[in-house]
Amino acid sequence: MPLTATPPDKELTAAQRLAAFAAGYKPLEGIPDEFIGADGRPRPHWLRYLDLLTDIGEEDIGRRFAAADKHIKDSGVSYRVYGDASERTWPLSHVPLLIEADEWRDIAQGVEQRARLLEMVLEDVYGDGRLIAAGDLPAAAVTGCPDFLHPLYGIKPVGGKFLHVYAADLGRGPDGRWWVIGDRTQAPSGAGYALANRLVLSRAFPALYRDMNIERLAPFFQAFRSGLTSAAQRSNPRICLLTPGPLSETYFEQAYLARYLGFLLVEGGDLTMRDGKIHVRTIAGLKRADVIWRRIDSDFADPLELNARSRLGVPGLVEALRQDGVVLANALGSGVLEAPVMMSFMPKLCRKLLGEDLRLPNIATWWCGQESERKDVLAGIDRLAIAGAFGNPVLEFSSNQPVIGAALTPNEKARLSTAISRRGIDFVGQEVVNLSTTPIWSNGKLTPRPFVLRVYAARTQDGWTIMPGGFCRISDRADARAVSMGEGVQSADVWVGADKPVEMVTLLPTDETVRIRRIMGTLPSRAADNLFWLGRYLERAEATLRVIRCLAGRAIETDAQTANKGLTRSKLAGLLVSWHAAPEEDDDDGDSIDPLSVAALALHSEKEYGSALSLVRDARRAASVIRERLSPDAWRLIGDLNQALETNGATLTEAEVFDHADAAMRTIAAISGLAQENMNRGAGWRLFDTGRRVERAINVCRFARHFASRVAPADDLDVLLDLIDSQITYRSRYLMGVALAPVRDMVVLDPFNPRSVAFQTERLQEHLENLPVLSDDGMLEAPRRQLMKLAAEIATAVASTLDNDRILGFEKSLLRLADAIAARYFLQGPHVAHADKSTGLA
Repeated sequence: MPLTATPPDKELTAAQRLAAFAAGYKPLEGIPDEFIGADGRPRPHWLRYLDLLTDIGEEDIGRRFAAADKHIKDSGVSYRVYGDASERTWPLSHVPLLIEADEWRDIAQGVEQRARLLEMVLEDVYGDGRLIAAGDLPAAAVTGCPDFLHPLYGIKPVGGKFLHVYAADLGRGPDGRWWVIGDRTQAPSGAGYALANRLVLSRAFPALYRDMNIERLAPFFQAFRSGLTSAAQRSNPRICLLTPGPLSETYFEQAYLARYLGFLLVEGGDLTMRDGKIHVRTIAGLKRADVIWRRIDSDFADPLELNARSRLGVPGLVEALRQDGVVLANALGSGVLEAPVMMSFMPKLCRKLLGEDLRLPNIATWWCGQESERKDVLAGIDRLAIAGAFGNPVLEFSSNQPVIGAALTPNEKARLSTAISRRGIDFVGQEVVNLSTTPIWSNGKLTPRPFVLRVYAARTQDGWTIMPGGFCRISDRADARAVSMGEGVQSADVWVGADKPVEMVTLLPTDETVRIRRIMGTLPSRAADNLFWLGRYLERAEATLRVIRCLAGRAIETDAQTANKGLTRSKLAGLLVSWHAAPEEDDDDGDSIDPLSVAALALHSEKEYGSALSLVRDARRAASVIRERLSPDAWRLIGDLNQALETNGATLTEAEVFDHADAAMRTIAAISGLAQENMNRGAGWRLFDTGRRVERAINVCRFARHFASRVAPADDLDVLLDLIDSQITYRSRYLMGVALAPVRDMVVLDPFNPRSVAFQTERLQEHLENLPVLSDDGMLEAPRRQLMKLAAEIATAVASTLDNDRILGFEKSLLRLADAIAARYFLQGPHVAHADKSTGLA
């Protein structure tokens, strides 16, 4: 029925107001739609949403949608399609999926029931095996699945629970009921993106979100965190989120959740097994990991007993599980329940184990490993979808996706039938399900598109709690039984309406008995390594930008053709070449590149690893691995810096090179300012600042050797003061022009100049004194020992006798210091430094 039909007056008024948005909206033939009900009319809760939306005004709606898109981009919300080298900006649908409170209660009860059922099946499969013995679950349906891990058989998890988080992929069937189309028990993803969707959309439409009485997500995450805490064996447990690493398709989500929940984000190399327990490699030695929420597949979790090719897991993890040394969420081997073959037995298992029917039925599935079912599937292949029983490909027709029998050619159908007859154990037949549709915003109006809804359940001390919302993926294709986050797919926030206004809830603790802490806690060696190098890369980029700006500035000056100034410009250009910021010779004729070309290349070159652009990209890569430790503002600034240095091959004038370098330096100054003003003064900040100080001291030594040699002209000394930003200070101290000894003193030896080498060594001493030590014997560790010697040499040096050889000695000492810091704090291999036995493993 069209929206402009003649319902009662009140509905007609609402239809008229939304006519511009819903004009031409037509559900797919025979497919249920979330907006238009079975009676052909818009559902009441959608009318209320659109009525409130139209009150905002069309122009304001567009601005808010644009603001939401900008916020996603600025915040770095992203994902990666498998095989892609780079991340993609998260594709948020501007229109949420709306679900009424009564309907949601049915969904939540069905998901909760299924979570209880799957827990019981897992307990039996890896325990007594009564279901297999009784014939309720064929042994081949379990042991034939690659995700059934025999080394885990008989290992009961700490606390006796296999599943701590479960997700069900749902679709609305032709009868209007919600159906389970997939179980996610391995390492369910998407909850973090659901949270990001909510924060972005509720920020864009706060009044609309409030007036619709939408259920909050924070209580779910609070319950999940409390559930993991209660599962641990200590009162103040250390909870880790185990990630595959920054190349994971959902790495942003993992870092986002770790930050939001206060978990420690770790990779496999950050963990080690000692004495039957799992520990985190930190800068203070090994620290016990009580709970691990894994986001890697079970098979990759332990290269010793599972997949020997894995570089993502923790050697000895299975043995630690045998000794009850760690809580793992979810238990290894739980992915066996994700196999399509398991769906064929769920209705029967639910009646046997729970004594009731499934509240949410799953797709009708027939396993071809049973003779009668195989015959039925072969007889009805034209009306079924054929899938791999264990997630395996269906011959060469598709990669792990179901194949519609009716869509195959006669030859393809014959080949598939032969394969099923020969080895039916590898196949299941499933009912063909056409997903229901939900509105998206397209060209200023609503358009129906198929979707999949993922709903999450988290274990708590009191049972299972269900997220009031979920992760909704919307396809741009009419047929989308399995919607993955690829090209053309959007994600929508899921708004579950409440019967009354909803209280504001956050993850901030309200219990006055919470123990007060003033330190950030454990700093893994890998995170410390990346913080250190983030500081070094940013400082290295700043030094390069200073040289570029100085070179471009002198090219602009009207009297720049004097002999001394021309020589100084050549030295600046030579310094950039020696730093591999620009090539030494022109690619075409072999002639030396003029100073302006050197400056432009050093600014934007993608080929030279020492260019400002390359260094900023290195900084961004280091930052991406520790995203959970950076503020959104810092991450945004790093992204802005990278974008600003990309010129897409444009030719720049002297003034443009100067302006680009100057603007980039201001952005780096903003990043440094955020670090100084906003970062907690814990070990992470100290390692970040240590990287900056070490790199700055090295660069200043190099500047001094190039421009403050024994025969340096006044122009060189003037450039040196520019490079270390000390012109004003020098002029205020010395009324005469630049002279060698005062400049050397200010650049290298002056502890009051924040750009001098001496100042950096003093700050470095403060940092190393406040970083943790591994032993309590009172002996100095190698970095502090080396730094104290260097600081003493600088403090006792005299400017009048300081020469390039001595400055080079300082530079080499600083390079050795950087290596010593890396060896002490960042070692990740089997020879990682440990705390003394006497200090214990906290």
